[in-house]
Amino acid sequence: MMASMIPGLYPFGRRPDGQEVQQVVLSDGTLSVALLTQGAILQDLRLHGVPYGLAVGTDTLEPYLGPMRSCGALIGPVINRISDGRAEIDGEAFEFERNQDGRHTRHSGAAGTQNKLWRIGELEDSAVTLELELPDGEGGFPGNRAVAARFSLTAPGTLEMRVAATTDRATIINFANHAYWNLDGTETYEGHRLQVAADRLCVSGPGSLVTGEVAPVEGSFHDYRAGKVLMPGQDPQIDLNLCVADRRRALTDVLTLTGRSGVEMTVATTEPGVQVYDGANFANGGAPGHDGRANGACCGLAIEPQGWPDACSHPGFPSILLEAGRSVEQVTVWRFSAP
Repeated sequence: MMASMIPGLYPFGRRPDGQEVQQVVLSDGTLSVALLTQGAILQDLRLHGVPYGLAVGTDTLEPYLGPMRSCGALIGPVINRISDGRAEIDGEAFEFERNQDGRHTRHSGAAGTQNKLWRIGELEDSAVTLELELPDGEGGFPGNRAVAARFSLTAPGTLEMRVAATTDRATIINFANHAYWNLDGTETYEGHRLQVAADRLCVSGPGSLVTGEVAPVEGSFHDYRAGKVLMPGQDPQIDLNLCVADRRRALTDVLTLTGRSGVEMTVATTEPGVQVYDGANFANGGAPGHDGRANGACCGLAIEPQGWPDACSHPGFPSILLEAGRSVEQVTVWRFSAP
C-alpha cells in the first residue's frame, strides 16, 4: 500500500550515494497515484472502489535500484534498443554503452533516466513536475538536455503524462513510461482483453531488435484491432512495437486493456508506436508486490507508447531526431473505469 492516500511527499529510502528518494502521492478523490523521484517511477495507482493497485510495483526502494529498475520508470533519453550501439546524428557518428549482449544499447544503458534521481519542480495535490538535466556526452548521447515530466490528474479516473525535452545540440529523444498493468489484482494478467488500433507492426529479430521491416498484423496472432483475450503461457511471446501512426500526431486513443473484473484502461498518446511486452522475464529480486502479490513472470503487461524502436538506424521510421535549440513534447494519457 501507499504510505498514505493523502497527497504529499513521503520518504521512500536512500540510494547508495546517500541521496533521499521521495514518494509523491497525487489524488483527486477518484484516482490516487504514487510516483518516486527515483527513475520518475509510477510506483502505485489506485482507482476508487477497486480494492487493489492497478500498476505492478513494490513498496521498498532496493528492487527499484536493481532488477525492477525499469518497472514503472520513465525511460529515456532513448527507450528500447539501438542496434550495434551506434547512430549517426546530424551527420556525426556516436557510440553508446553496449549493455545488451555486449553489442546493442538497451534503454540507454547506465545513462538511462530510469537510473536517475529526478528533482521535484512544481507540486500540487493533483499534479507534479519532475525535472532532470542530462549533460552532453553522457552515455555517448550528444547535447545538454533538459527534461521535464509533468504528471497530472486531469479528470476523474484520468492520469496525464507530458514529457518535454530541449537540447543545445542535435540529439535523439524517445521517452516512454514502462509501467506493467494488471487490472484484476491477480498473479498474472491471464484473461485480460487487449485491443490496439494498429494495422502494422515492426518485425523483430534476435534480441527483440527490429529488423526495419514493417508488416501487416492481419492474419497474425498480433492483430489486436478487434480485441483479443490474453493467456500467458499459451500465447506466443509478446514483445513488439505496434505501429499506430506514421508520425507524432495529436493525442489519440490507441489502446484499451480490460480485466476480467471489468476494470478498464484506455491509453491515448501522441506517439506513433506502442511497445507491448508480456513480462515473461519479469524479475523482482524476491520483492513482494502490492497487496501481497508475487510479482512473478507475466504479473503485468507492459504498455509503452513511444516512437518506433531503433528509429535512428532505420531512415524509413518516424524520426526521433531533436535539433539544437528545439523542443519536443510526448504525451500519454491513461483513463480508468470500473463497473
